[in-house]
Amino acid sequence: MKSEITMINPVIECILSRSAAKYYDPAATLSDEQIRELVRIGTSAPTSFHLQNWRFIAVRTPEAKARLSPIAWNQPAVKDAAVTFIVCGQLVETSVIPERLAPLVEAGVMPAAMVPEWEIPARNLYMAYPQRRRDEAVRTATFGAAAMIYAARSMGLGSTPMIGFDDEAVHREFGLGADEVPVLLLAVGAERAGNWAQKPRRPVNEVLELV
Repeated sequence: MKSEITMINPVIECILSRSAAKYYDPAATLSDEQIRELVRIGTSAPTSFHLQNWRFIAVRTPEAKARLSPIAWNQPAVKDAAVTFIVCGQLVETSVIPERLAPLVEAGVMPAAMVPEWEIPARNLYMAYPQRRRDEAVRTATFGAAAMIYAARSMGLGSTPMIGFDDEAVHREFGLGADEVPVLLLAVGAERAGNWAQKPRRPVNEVLELV
């Protein structure tokens, strides 16, 4: 049964109605502008210290799909969906923080004197800890992909996040940088008949502890 909040809130309704799509219309396409808009929305997701340490490779042409498909376990969504994003997280590099914060300073949102107050603790938190740098790359990419998943749903599109791929082959085939981690693939496109509704989830009382 839907709560009153769900019934009157289209954002929550979008989240609760989303399910990973298995079947796509292979004849349907997305324009470059639609792809850019999905990424623009994805990059509104939170990142630590405003690092924005992500990159998105939009695999949309038949030639690019043919390169990706065999190293993504030949999953049908790669070829059938309009686009499959290779969602990359970048290992944390705190020296970019002044550059990333510069637009905030220029807009008057943040005083320039505050920039070192972000850069120095970020450097102390991450730079001597390789696992933390990689963990943050994965978190960042995942936040961005999640925003794109719900944006796609709100546009009437299906999406499928996938971790079934050869990460080393993706790294080579698509020229990822040494600091980039291919965190997941995200197929997006027009659905065709046969996809399931969202599968039931575990009850909240099994996963929530109130303290």
